Amino acid sequence: MFCACSFLKRLYANAQECPRSYDKLRFDPRKQECRLLATHDDYSMMSKLPKEKTSVVTILRNPVDRIFSTYEFSIEVAARFLVHPNLTSATKMVGRLRPGATGVSTLDIWPWKYLVPWMREDLFARRDARKMMGSIDIKRNDPYNMEEMVMPLQEYINDPRAHELVHNGETFQVAGLTNNSYFAESHEVRCCVQKHKILGEHVLEVAKKRLDDMLYVGLTEDHRESATMFANVVGAQVISQALTENSSMESAANSKSGQGSSHSESLPDNDDNQDSTSDHKADEIGSTEDLEEKKETMTVGKLMEAYEGCISSLRKTQSRRRKSSLKRISPANFSKEDRSRVSEVVIEQIRSLNHLDFELYKYAQEIFAKQHKHVVEKLSSMESESMFNNPGGITMWKFFSSAMCIVVLLALLFLFVNARRRMSKVKI
Repeated sequence: MFCACSFLKRLYANAQECPRSYDKLRFDPRKQECRLLATHDDYSMMSKLPKEKTSVVTILRNPVDRIFSTYEFSIEVAARFLVHPNLTSATKMVGRLRPGATGVSTLDIWPWKYLVPWMREDLFARRDARKMMGSIDIKRNDPYNMEEMVMPLQEYINDPRAHELVHNGETFQVAGLTNNSYFAESHEVRCCVQKHKILGEHVLEVAKKRLDDMLYVGLTEDHRESATMFANVVGAQVISQALTENSSMESAANSKSGQGSSHSESLPDNDDNQDSTSDHKADEIGSTEDLEEKKETMTVGKLMEAYEGCISSLRKTQSRRRKSSLKRISPANFSKEDRSRVSEVVIEQIRSLNHLDFELYKYAQEIFAKQHKHVVEKLSSMESESMFNNPGGITMWKFFSSAMCIVVLLALLFLFVNARRRMSKVKI
C-alpha cells in the first residue's frame, strides 16, 4: 500500500467520499452521490456500481511476500487480544464495542474479519497450553516455526481456511470470486478450481481482463515508482477533470446570475422554507468551497508531497503497533531477515499453492512497465512542448545553438592556423 487513498482524498471534498465499505457495499449507489470509494472488497462490487461511470485502480503484491505479510499481520492483530485473561473475555469485549463503534475496525475488513478470529483463537489455545506445561524455555530463533507461541507458517498455509481465504487470493479478488463475492456461484467456482487446477486458468484469464480494464495497476514492491505513476496517471486525470467541471460550473453560474433577478420575486414568502433552503445552500457552498480550494491548489507535485508525508507516518504507526503487539508473543518476532531463513521447501510450497497469483503478478508487471513507458513518453513530450512553446525557452535554445556554432568555428580556426604554422616549418 502506498497511500493511494490519501492521494485521492486530496482531490475530492469530504462530501464526495462514499461511506466506508470495506466488507460490503454500505450505501445505495442509485441514491448516494459520492465519487470516491475505498474498499477491500473484490471486483464483484462493480456489479452494484454504474460501470460506465466507474474507474478502478488496484495494487498487486509479490505472492510470496503477500503470504508472509498475511500470516504476520493476522497474528499481530490477534496478539492484541492477549491482554484479556481468556478468549471468552476477548470475544465479549469485541461484541460490546463493535455495535456503537465509530471508524473502521480490522474485524470489519475482508479478509481480516475471518483470519484474525482464527489466529486469536489459536493464540489463546497455545497460551493456555503453555500455562498447563509450566515454564518453558524457547531457544529457537525461527519465529515462523515456534509452535509453543504461534501457529507455524507451514501449518498455516496448509490449513483449509488458508486455502479458502489466502491462496491465490489476488486472482480471486480481481476476478470477483472470493468468499465475499456478490456472485452467487463464486463458492462453487472456487471449489472447482481447488479440485481441478486446469479450471484456474479460466479464472486467471478473467482476472487479467479485469486488470486490462482498470485505470491504473500498481505494484507494492515498487512503492516510490508506483506512487509517482499513480500521481501522473490517476491524479493528473482527476485534476484535469475537476478543472473542466469547475469551468462548466462557473459558466452555468454566470448564466443563472443573469436570470436570477427576474425570478426572485416569485419565490414564496415562507420563513420555514427560506431557512431550510439557506441551510441547504450553506452546506452546498461549504462543500463546494472545500472542493474548489483543492482543485485550485492541487498539482501532481503536491500529490507526491502528500505521498511522502503519508508513507512516513504510516510506517511509523505500523512499526509502533507491531512492536507493541508482538511483545505479547515474544520471542516470536518477524523480520525480513527471519523470512530469508525460512526453508526453501516451505517457500516452494507457497509458490505452488499460489500459482495463479504468480501468473497474475507477472501480467501486472507487464502492465506496470507499459504504464511507466507511457508516463515517461508523456512527460518528455510535455517538456519538449513547454520548451518550444515558451518564448523564453526558444530564446535560450537559440542562444545555446549560437554559442555552439561559435565554439565550433573557433576550434576550426585554431586547427587551421596550427596547420599553417607547421607547414611553414617544413624544410625542403
